[in-house]
Amino acid sequence: MIPESSVTAGPTYPFDEALPAPGEAIEVRPGVHWLRMPLPFALDHINLWLVADGDGWVIVDTGLGTSTTRELWDRLFANTLRGRPVTRIIVTHYHPDHAGNAGWLAAKTGAPVCMTTGEFLTAHAVRDDAAGHDNTNAAEFYRSNGLPLDSEGQPGMLSNSYRRGVPELPTRYQRLMDGDRVTIGGHEWRVICVFGHAPEQATLFCESLGLFISGDQVLPRITTNVGVWGNQPDANPLAHYLGSLERLASLPPHLRVLPSHDRVFEGLHDRLAQLHRHHEDRLAKLLTACDMPRSARDVLDVLFRRKLDDHQMRFAMAEAVAHLHLLHAQGRLTRIEEGGVRRYQRA
Repeated sequence: MIPESSVTAGPTYPFDEALPAPGEAIEVRPGVHWLRMPLPFALDHINLWLVADGDGWVIVDTGLGTSTTRELWDRLFANTLRGRPVTRIIVTHYHPDHAGNAGWLAAKTGAPVCMTTGEFLTAHAVRDDAAGHDNTNAAEFYRSNGLPLDSEGQPGMLSNSYRRGVPELPTRYQRLMDGDRVTIGGHEWRVICVFGHAPEQATLFCESLGLFISGDQVLPRITTNVGVWGNQPDANPLAHYLGSLERLASLPPHLRVLPSHDRVFEGLHDRLAQLHRHHEDRLAKLLTACDMPRSARDVLDVLFRRKLDDHQMRFAMAEAVAHLHLLHAQGRLTRIEEGGVRRYQRA
């Protein structure tokens, strides 16, 4: 963990308030360009990256698979890529704002899609309601954690919105693995796989350019969702997430970080320390709240102050369970199952 003595005010933002306009790009280092695509959610954008690769380009993440995003890609092909070929498409993880146009861009450009196996297979499983990613498992997960959907009237929590954001997926890919060295435009990028937010998310570190593409693992001002889902109802993803942050602490402190949301920033170690403190604070609040048996549904108001719609409720429940599972694994909470509902109480 980053020692407290090294923590300053937090991340700084080298581009001030500058943001790339839709369909345009900002160069963040020579040959590395920042794109920004809209999302129809409270989190209303995603950052994507174009990296010069000789006479071509490597695309890192692809945006949500909507007509709006594809129109912006067409504009970028005309104005920024300027007819130069796409040599590879790297997808950091399976979530729809990252993988939504992977199949479309691969068909359009002929470029191979590069992903970890965990993300490639999960993308297909989620899209096809396979391998436990189905409504039966989801409904049982919510019910067993105190949220019976039939009585609370939240059918939107069981809809497969993934297919809307990912109209098609590639059926072939080039595998990325932790520790791989990927050469792009004469620069070596090291693949660092991180866990907790997604099964096998790939981040990319380039020492010669002083850059770190952090995906959703490290964001400058909000925290990434770390959740338990119906196909792995006993998982402990928050332990994996915090462990991955520990690994990232070995990276140089003065990198320019390229996150999937918000702005390009510097101050990686400061931000890692902030994220540790954030989760420690949430865990302490949950521990206090569980002075009597509480389900995940019962403690949502401890973690989330705003009113939650169906979309937000899915992630909130997943995140609440993840925090309870970590406390239980640490022996700080006991788990009681009565009537098929899991409740937790301070040990």
